[in-house]
Amino acid sequence: MDATAIILAAGEGTRMKSNHAKVSHKILGKPMINWIVDATIAAGCSRVIVVVGSHADEVRALLQDAYVNSPITVETVEQVERLGTGHAVKVAIEACGIDAGPVVVLNGDLPLIQADTVAKFAQTVDGGTYAAAALTFTPPEPFGYGRIELDEDGSIARIIEQKDCTPEQSETLLECNAGCYAFDGAQLKQHIGEITNDNAQSEYYLPDMLEILKGAGQSVTIFHCDDYRDGLGVNSRAQLAELTAIARDRINAHWMAEGVTFLDPTQAWVGPDATIGRDTIVWPQTHLIGNTHVGENCQLGPNSRLIDTQVGNGCVVDETVSIEAVLENNVNCGPRAYLRPGTHMLDGSKAGTHVEIKKSTIGRGSKVPHLSYIGDTTMGEGVNVGAGSITCNYDGKHKNPTTIGDRTFIGSDTMMVAPVNIGSDAVTGAGGTITKDVPDGALALERTKQCIIEGWGTRHNAGN
Repeated sequence: MDATAIILAAGEGTRMKSNHAKVSHKILGKPMINWIVDATIAAGCSRVIVVVGSHADEVRALLQDAYVNSPITVETVEQVERLGTGHAVKVAIEACGIDAGPVVVLNGDLPLIQADTVAKFAQTVDGGTYAAAALTFTPPEPFGYGRIELDEDGSIARIIEQKDCTPEQSETLLECNAGCYAFDGAQLKQHIGEITNDNAQSEYYLPDMLEILKGAGQSVTIFHCDDYRDGLGVNSRAQLAELTAIARDRINAHWMAEGVTFLDPTQAWVGPDATIGRDTIVWPQTHLIGNTHVGENCQLGPNSRLIDTQVGNGCVVDETVSIEAVLENNVNCGPRAYLRPGTHMLDGSKAGTHVEIKKSTIGRGSKVPHLSYIGDTTMGEGVNVGAGSITCNYDGKHKNPTTIGDRTFIGSDTMMVAPVNIGSDAVTGAGGTITKDVPDGALALERTKQCIIEGWGTRHNAGN
């Protein structure tokens, strides 16, 4: 679809009471601005232009990081003087040379709008019948929204703001304005300069374009959202929480329809970019955020948080925090495991209770059952790490590697002082500090002689 999306993201968002841009606030781990940009790209828009203003650098950084590899370049234009929505669109038109095709103007705080809605909205003005269309919806509670009054032919007669509605209009006019507009690009460019700031705020308001186009003999209409949730915006922390709950319910309903079990779908938070395989069970207080992908027949949670993590089939992830990790098939984690970036757990491996792993490969069938830290380590298959064992990988300046060969047994409370290599089929005795390489098949012991002083405890206690 050869349509242009202009996303208005320059506002201050004062009601959020934040030191950050309103559109940077996250829903299910993803900034609001990225939700709506993704919708426009998925809708097939050939150009996506974001008008930034307040906290412009912060918003630009969010877009640059997220869309560096996108097939569609996400352009940004700064509205240095924030003189209203009409002025913002004029800035975008002049900076980006927009003069033809459908132009969809969307608010950056409208995160739940779906790609199909954007595509159909743009098609409303693609054909020459209408020069403009307003996006409308019918929320359960219409108070606060501008109301749409229609002519007999279905075109827009006028938009009445809530403060100007009579009691009768508040009760009978239920079609609400979502604050988004689609325009024929040529008509928009021709008439955008006719918007005036003759109002109490001395701002240029984009809705005035509807009256201007009608005055020029053009037809304007509405596009009604079948799902009212597409039209809901965020102006406060309370609304942010409300839309987060709606997004959660919408996403979880989708995955349940795909064969995923949620023991309590109101207590599981799955981001829009995460995926879950069928017959996986999601326990309460589970978070799947960012680029997280889970296979089939897994058990997730309770109390697990996975961020940008890849999980294979048949895994159990119980009370685990995992960030940028890879779990292959039949991996068992937790309870209370912490997998830090760079962790790669191969088929059938285990990270048990109170285990932390960072930038390490845990081999096939290898186990780190409890109370251990493994960092900067390459571990072979069939290894067993005893409780309380630590790879001492940091010397105060550098991180150093540890390697552990296949089928090796690490005794409890072993300190492996990196850099160090422990061979295959080796054993380290409990309580040892391993500072030298251990050959294949060897036993490594490092202990001082146990000293017994008879009667010391009796005499010591008697002295108290």
